[in-house]
Amino acid sequence: MENIKKKINDFSELVMFKHSVFALPFIFIAMIVASVEVNGSAWFGLKLFILGVFAAVTARNFAMGFNRYMDRDIDALNPRTKNRPNVDGRVSASQMLGFIIINALGFIVVAYFINTLAFYLSFPILFILASYSYFKRFSYLAHIILGISLGLAPIAGVVAITETITLWSVLLSIGVMFWVAGFDLLYSLQDIEVDKKLGLHSIPSVFGAKKTMLISKVFHFCTVLFWLLFVITSNSGFFAYLAVVVSAVMLSYEHILINRDFNKIDKAFFTVNGYLGIVFFFLILIDTF
Repeated sequence: MENIKKKINDFSELVMFKHSVFALPFIFIAMIVASVEVNGSAWFGLKLFILGVFAAVTARNFAMGFNRYMDRDIDALNPRTKNRPNVDGRVSASQMLGFIIINALGFIVVAYFINTLAFYLSFPILFILASYSYFKRFSYLAHIILGISLGLAPIAGVVAITETITLWSVLLSIGVMFWVAGFDLLYSLQDIEVDKKLGLHSIPSVFGAKKTMLISKVFHFCTVLFWLLFVITSNSGFFAYLAVVVSAVMLSYEHILINRDFNKIDKAFFTVNGYLGIVFFFLILIDTF
């Protein structure tokens, strides 16, 4: 039992399971808003709730597992990542491959039980999720690809409820894309020198720290703009507008933290952005009452 517990902890560290907090709120925001539109109620049923959780977890596990598998060589050369389970032998290459395959199949099976459109979309979604690991080897647009990967969450949420893709879900997704790409730029500031040394493509390594922080600010301005458009087009109420305002304040605080001290990057990356998604979710939920 002790060995099993240790292996679970190793896989949890491998895929940074706690970071699921970034995607889950926006899947359920989309499901709630779509359910209100279709059924007049925010509750979409226990079945879709369970399937939604499994879809989000398996998709993210696949993406992170694939990334860790592909980045074994890179992570071994980066002082910040050289102690990850994919590098130090705690999780072998064959174990990672098994983990990737199991989660990919799990995601496809879950999508099948949601509805036909979800099943058809599961294949291109997996392709997009995997593509991030390749992009950073030849293009600094990898940050956008990561944003798109998480930005698919709201579209997946509305497809689960309505088997269609609505305008407001696309606007919400674009906002998520800019949000994730913006904070990934800040997170990537830690690896400027390593990226240059290893020939990896990132906006910080190409444009430098100062321009990267400016681009991140622009991305987060776009985040607030598209989330405002989401609220308008979904005919949401006061608390939804409040969610946008609170998000703008939290994103501003994130930039203030990093402007003052680069050592605050981890706090800005996880704490601020983690709470942002949760607060946004609860304010949207309150708005439906």
